Amino acid sequence: MERRGLIDVLPWLLSIRTALTLVDPVAVVVAGIVVLGTTNPAALTGGVAAAFLVCRSADLHRSRLVLYVLEDMPKLALAAAISTLALVGLEHDRSPGDTGAHVVEVGTCLVVAFGLLVLLRTAVYALTHTLRRKGLIAHPVIIVGAGSVGRELATALLSRREHGLVPVGMIDCDDDLSSRALPVPLLGEIGDLDQAMVDLGVNDVIFAFPGPPDRVTIDAVRRSVQADKQVFVVPRFFELMDQDHHRRTEVIRGIAVMRLRRWGWRGYPLLLKRVLDISLSTIALVVVSPVLGAAAVALRLETGPGVIFRQTRVGIEGRTFTLLKFRTLRPATDDEADTTWNVDHDNRLGPVGRFLRRTGLDELPQLINIIRGDMSLVGPRPERPHFVREFSQVQDRYHDRHRVPGGLTGWAQVSDLRGNTSIDARVRFDNYYIENWSFWSDIKILARTIPTLARSEAPRPDLISVLASGRPAPSDRTERVPSPS
Repeated sequence: MERRGLIDVLPWLLSIRTALTLVDPVAVVVAGIVVLGTTNPAALTGGVAAAFLVCRSADLHRSRLVLYVLEDMPKLALAAAISTLALVGLEHDRSPGDTGAHVVEVGTCLVVAFGLLVLLRTAVYALTHTLRRKGLIAHPVIIVGAGSVGRELATALLSRREHGLVPVGMIDCDDDLSSRALPVPLLGEIGDLDQAMVDLGVNDVIFAFPGPPDRVTIDAVRRSVQADKQVFVVPRFFELMDQDHHRRTEVIRGIAVMRLRRWGWRGYPLLLKRVLDISLSTIALVVVSPVLGAAAVALRLETGPGVIFRQTRVGIEGRTFTLLKFRTLRPATDDEADTTWNVDHDNRLGPVGRFLRRTGLDELPQLINIIRGDMSLVGPRPERPHFVREFSQVQDRYHDRHRVPGGLTGWAQVSDLRGNTSIDARVRFDNYYIENWSFWSDIKILARTIPTLARSEAPRPDLISVLASGRPAPSDRTERVPSPS
């Protein structure tokens, strides 16, 4: 019978988040009852909420590799002060008395709350260190990069088990390496990483300057993140990072290790995204129904029958679907509709069609696609199969855009990458959105979409001819992808 460990029976013990979240309310409640003698539910609730919010915003509820109370003390002091003020401010049952006595009482409550926060957190850290050293809540990890940094990191983690990561192997492509020169076995080259993680049951990986080119390493990092692995990377110039480092960066024996954000496209955030899609699309259809009706009548008069245009587009995981939009002009042939990149400056466009295209109102029928589940409100714009094939041959990571549903609007679109604009930039913006997605980012993009509806597009060079000639557009390599903030 296979031996089962503690983490197999109680998997939530893999994280100390629950314990760290609970100790703060306990400290505040005990301080309020013992020092202030209050049992007022409003005061105790306010004090607990204040401590929780401060510690949460200070990132004190997250499991970390390096757990030292001394590093947390300034943040715990702030939590104690604010929670004490909340306790005193919401306590209405106190009778007026000597001001000096009240000041002493408040000061005593602050000191006791701070002491309890430190004491309880110290106990949780000590217990966590003990369980990690015994291997009960430790995580096996593979280190990608068998150079001096990777070897030193592996040695540090093996000698200091309280960090909670136990190296079980290394990955690199240096032919001169052998397992005898490494603190843990050599598992192969970077192409063997995925299979090695499956074979050894490993969910954590550290990238520490491996031998392959950066492009190969970045692809491996992205695959690991998308597979919902916990990924750490040793950043460039880590030697210059001091103790006041980024909240996701920790220092192990002088080596900074940055914890990458977990894959966001999972769990309840995706459910919230789908609820937002359905609710907003349904409301929008009702609200803009007069606009839809007026547009349909105007187009019927300008272009004749058949005001709804149906076109095949490529969606999530490369699956095709039928996209709906208003027919702003009637193409001569079906092939023209499938292979013509942009018709914004086509002489056949009438005033109605030109207005609808400039304002984006021709896209409104896609609200039906969103309700049906073909698309989302926010995501990479879905493209036609003909251009997907063309762009995939010349643009790195073009297919990575299909990891998520296409969208009516997106980060590229609100960043002025519409129409005849750089495909290379669009790909980078779309993949940036995917890899840094959050529910709030969709809200921000939707808010930024509204001002763009009335913004006309400036003429741009025809990118298709640029791609066909094999020469990159001048701006393709100089644009930076900004954060959607």
